[in-house]
Amino acid sequence: MEKKYKDLFVDFDDTLYDTYGNAVIALKETFDAFHLERYFSNPKVFYDAYWAANIDLWGRYSKGEITRPFLIVERFRRPLSVGEGLPVTEQLCLEMSDKFLDFCSCKPGVVEGAHELMDYLKQNGYRMHMCSNGFHEVQYKKLAACGLRDYFDTIILSEDAGVNKPSPLYFDYALKLSGAERETTLMIGDNLQTDIQGALNAGIDALLFNRWNVNAEEANKRPTFVVDRLLEIKDLL
Repeated sequence: MEKKYKDLFVDFDDTLYDTYGNAVIALKETFDAFHLERYFSNPKVFYDAYWAANIDLWGRYSKGEITRPFLIVERFRRPLSVGEGLPVTEQLCLEMSDKFLDFCSCKPGVVEGAHELMDYLKQNGYRMHMCSNGFHEVQYKKLAACGLRDYFDTIILSEDAGVNKPSPLYFDYALKLSGAERETTLMIGDNLQTDIQGALNAGIDALLFNRWNVNAEEANKRPTFVVDRLLEIKDLL
């Protein structure tokens, strides 16, 4: 029987690339590089404030509520403002962001099973297209660092599309750029809102890699498939 899906739209950050794990390491390296121990007696205070800001800001960015420059500055302004006696300036936030992204983008860490899954999908004839809201210059460095670039037929970034996932316009752009057909395309991602609900609202089937143990039953539209581990996808495709 002919396979239903021919094209796979695959999210990158925290689906294949261990963005969270790599960022934890990079954040500590950034903390040390800027000698923030002078202003934070407990580094965890800085880390917790960073992650709270980051989650909030990326959620707003995906909805188009804030700009990239605002996100870059604000995600460090907030945690730095918790420090004692640290003069927080926009310049400092920008310098810290540049250093943090440099640390992040050279990390090779991937989610367990990523390379094995991509080998399997490639060998089985699927066309694969990376779909990401990540920043252009950073994503290509990450792809090189983790060795996943050659698996993808197309790299589809929101900055090129002019709109972020979950907008239907992003998925329309992705279909046009990749040459994929809506009916034979499957979106694979870890984010219930940007990846899964976005794809479903655009008329594209979606597979949730439930890395964060969210309750998919409460979604407006339920995912077409749900897996807890990447390699479970081999049983579906």
